[in-house]
Amino acid sequence: MSDDLPRFDGAWSGPELARTPERWTIALTPDEIDDLDQAIGALERSAIVDITRSDAPLPHLAPRLAAMRETVLHGQGFMLITGFPIERYSLEQAARAFWAVGAHMGTAVSQNAKGHALGHVRDLGFDPNVPSARGYQSNARLPYHCDAGDIVALLSVQTSKSGGLSSLVSSVALYNAMAERRPDLARVLMQPSYRDRRDEIPEGRKPWFAMPIFNPHGGHMLTNFVRSGIRKAQRFDEVPRITEHQAEAFDYLDALAEGPEFHLDIKFGPGDMQFVSNHSILHSRTAFENWDDLGKQRHLLRLWLACAGGPALPAVYEEQQGLNADGRPLGIHCPGAILNADLKVMDGGAGASEERLKQPA
Repeated sequence: MSDDLPRFDGAWSGPELARTPERWTIALTPDEIDDLDQAIGALERSAIVDITRSDAPLPHLAPRLAAMRETVLHGQGFMLITGFPIERYSLEQAARAFWAVGAHMGTAVSQNAKGHALGHVRDLGFDPNVPSARGYQSNARLPYHCDAGDIVALLSVQTSKSGGLSSLVSSVALYNAMAERRPDLARVLMQPSYRDRRDEIPEGRKPWFAMPIFNPHGGHMLTNFVRSGIRKAQRFDEVPRITEHQAEAFDYLDALAEGPEFHLDIKFGPGDMQFVSNHSILHSRTAFENWDDLGKQRHLLRLWLACAGGPALPAVYEEQQGLNADGRPLGIHCPGAILNADLKVMDGGAGASEERLKQPA
């Protein structure tokens, strides 16, 4: 078969980056930690969702965050911040510091139909096969996927007893490999696939939408893949059935991502903050075993960020999540939802019961 598909820059291999953690890790200095201490004190009476970059200038840390932002949006696609002494702070204080760092990267958008801008990634025992459930609400391994927004950010509050590694893979590398080895399947993934909105439906939209997985645009390859959403969309009679060729292409992409050639596994420590591009990276998580004590169980805080100056997005992204005046993703914006960051409510997603967090002592 003739190969006329283009290749794209920006690809990396997990084994290579595993040997060079200095390329993707920022260790906070005492002065930068003091910046965050000062911000926590200054923002004590501010509503979390109202905190802006100007409210938390972070004079020592801000220059490194600016460079990190460029790397995440236009370079290798991810960075990890280590050394945040989370044990010093309450959950609310840690959330304010995390939000302040996020504000230097972008603007937080809603992650579900309830308007939650600060998500809680915890095992709620939910069945991932239920349309309204999310994989992160279980302790199961997550398939490789991307989220909404330009960047997904995570703060590790508590770690699991075992497992729960963060897994990242360059979607540019996956595309380049498919273009070389199976261009027929790469072409399949450049055609629309139908996705379930998981009962989180913006005004005037259908409960499903269609967009390609591989989206070449502006000299870059942008990838958008959530296989569970594709599978769940088959519940709608009006959605075309997944073809045998599509299923083969999905399987091939999954196999490349899961194989040792491409992905990188990262162990989260308490206080670590990870920032990942949703356009050039697919992310996953290994299965984990939790602690019996609720107060010790694995808990991450999450932000979805829209970033001015991010990579140009094709028009099809407007159908997925809507775009603001700057052409940036709006996240999940459903009728009546007000942006909020309630630390006392477990983020159960649309249609799920709300459960209370046990605040750390």
